[in-house]
Amino acid sequence: MVSSESTSLDHLGVINPCGGTLVDLMVQSDQKEKVKQAATKSIECSHRNACDIELLVIGGFSPERGFMHQADYNSVVESHRTTSGHLFGLPIVMDTDRHDIEIGDKVLLKYQGQDLAVMQIEDKWVPDKAIEAKGCYGTTSLEHPAVRMIACERKHFYLGGKIEGLELPKRVFPCKTPAELRAQLPKGEDVVAFQCRNPIHRAHYELFTRALHANNVSEQAVVLVHPTCGPTQQDDIPGEIRFQTYERLAAEVDNPHIKWAYLPYSMHMAGPREALQHMIIRRNYGCTHFIIGRDMAGCKSSISGNDFYSPYEAQDFARECAPELTMETVPSLNLVYTEEEGYVTAEHAETRGLHIKRLSGTQFRKMLRSGEEIPEWFAFKSVVEVLRAA
Repeated sequence: MVSSESTSLDHLGVINPCGGTLVDLMVQSDQKEKVKQAATKSIECSHRNACDIELLVIGGFSPERGFMHQADYNSVVESHRTTSGHLFGLPIVMDTDRHDIEIGDKVLLKYQGQDLAVMQIEDKWVPDKAIEAKGCYGTTSLEHPAVRMIACERKHFYLGGKIEGLELPKRVFPCKTPAELRAQLPKGEDVVAFQCRNPIHRAHYELFTRALHANNVSEQAVVLVHPTCGPTQQDDIPGEIRFQTYERLAAEVDNPHIKWAYLPYSMHMAGPREALQHMIIRRNYGCTHFIIGRDMAGCKSSISGNDFYSPYEAQDFARECAPELTMETVPSLNLVYTEEEGYVTAEHAETRGLHIKRLSGTQFRKMLRSGEEIPEWFAFKSVVEVLRAA
């Protein structure tokens, strides 16, 4: 076990990034053409590749400076640590089916007509995807979306090596870099990260605003609502629509203690490993605390309906890793809506014998489609309007 990193602040008065220095791999403007011309081959990247490239270039994966070599890949799969001892939840690799790409090549990484980066190929191998699946996701079942992804989407070879950034992907979601976001955060105050991949409803809002009053959070803290904008599960609401709901809601609930930004990250639904990955990324964005809910980043088998992770597995693992990251976790409250007192914890409602109102996701979608009125205790009108228009 490596020792905990320093809790010192950077020059902006914000928690230091992992490794102590925020990585920036973007090439200077006057050098970009020279770097690009040095590449002799090119790869067309997937949406997931593009997210990884962006987070590497802007320092979201600090202290990593490129796609992992096989030794680091093996170490992360086996022990959620790189060979240097740094915590890391999931391996970051470039994949290809190209036999002609060899160690020593410089490869241009392209995405939807953009030239994102040049990669120096320093390692190439054929991964054992069954071992990767078991180590990272705890299962080899193709019912798990990430196992299915690495088995059916990721290609035969993995590539490792440093990258030089040329351009960031053009996105509907305007994604602030860690440096840009850090400059906007309050100096010397706690920053509580709220991760989501779906539209925000009333219960979510109650959850992250109440997190500001947790025992381990300072009085002048802010919540960073930081939704992921990369690929998620197939049945999730498309990113463009989610973005509209976030923008409408941010304008509606103007609150100086709530900051909004978007994260170019592709979800793996990896439960505890994903919780760790999110904490590392959010520390690099300047967060000191991380809200973690029951079964965070969990998923179910579409055949049996069984959860792949136990309800508190991600919470327990994140709490175990938090001291080494010099962060703190804020457990997600189990909130319910009651006729008598509005949103309260489930324990409080049970103790007082309050009448709980419930509306499932399936019911909500059915009511959206049929034009029924959605109760305001469940969803914001602005969010409903966007979803209905879509």
